Amino acid sequence: MKRLVALVTALCLLMTAVACGKTTEGNSTLFSSEAVTSSETVAETTEMTTEISTDAPQPEPMDKTTTTLKAVYGKKTGTDKTYTGLEPLPERQLPVVDPKNVRGISEEEIKHSYGVSSGGAPHEISVNNQKLYAEYGALCLDTSGERCIYLTFDCGYENGCTEKILNTLREKKVTAAFFVTMDHVKSSPQIVARMINEGHTVGNHSVTHPNFSKISRIQMAEELQGLDNYLRQKFGYSSPYFRFPEGACSLSALDMVQNCGYKSVFWSSAYADWDVENSKGADYAFETVTSRLHPGCVLLLHAVSPDNAEALGRIIDYAHSQGYVFKAL
Repeated sequence: MKRLVALVTALCLLMTAVACGKTTEGNSTLFSSEAVTSSETVAETTEMTTEISTDAPQPEPMDKTTTTLKAVYGKKTGTDKTYTGLEPLPERQLPVVDPKNVRGISEEEIKHSYGVSSGGAPHEISVNNQKLYAEYGALCLDTSGERCIYLTFDCGYENGCTEKILNTLREKKVTAAFFVTMDHVKSSPQIVARMINEGHTVGNHSVTHPNFSKISRIQMAEELQGLDNYLRQKFGYSSPYFRFPEGACSLSALDMVQNCGYKSVFWSSAYADWDVENSKGADYAFETVTSRLHPGCVLLLHAVSPDNAEALGRIIDYAHSQGYVFKAL
């Protein structure tokens, strides 16, 4: 009897082993299939996303309210570690989504235009541009209807006007955004530190000021990352705002900048104030700027203009008298 039980038990174990072998083989085939799919997915992801650096921290989380990164500051230390006295921030890497543009997003150059606004209303060109840019989280016109102005300056080099502008902004208690290049940051670090310490936004205007419709997506990220990491290390500061050099971009560039976590900032009002060889005086600057103001205006001025530096206080006073408020990005 014992031999019979032993024989039955052995037969049961043998049948179980055979069944397990079949199941294992089946599962192995299924896993192999999944592995191929997973491998294809990884390959596709590798094709779509590349990283400039492999050991730097990832970008800070997005601000759910504004869909852009908040400005980041190091802790105030009072030391000479940075030009601002802030603790240096760790460098970061920016993702390069779809480095070869396999999605085929248009790389045709878009040269930003804004139209000359008048009568207290934005030009139709700016209205239409904002509809396009909004798809990429970019700003050229605030369409909320609020009677507000965003005061922005482009800074490519220093010629003695920026400190006068900062003095006026401090006197009038108005904050502005200054978009800087690497040349300006390195040549005028104390001025950039003052911008930061006095509460202004220091925006990214790239390292070398290239036309973004003419460079690769990897180069775009390098231009953004290079300046951002310099500000982090030397100023303990980082902000999520970017302005395309010359206002030149493409749909691919807009997409790339957005994927890097930046908000592109264009403008709805400006004038040829960058041409310092054709200065027309503070009265001309005042009349030109104030005649083009409108609700939601993103005003572009150049910090190299002596006309702007002299007229800025009057421009701010006039805007306030017309019920405008100056808002920070």
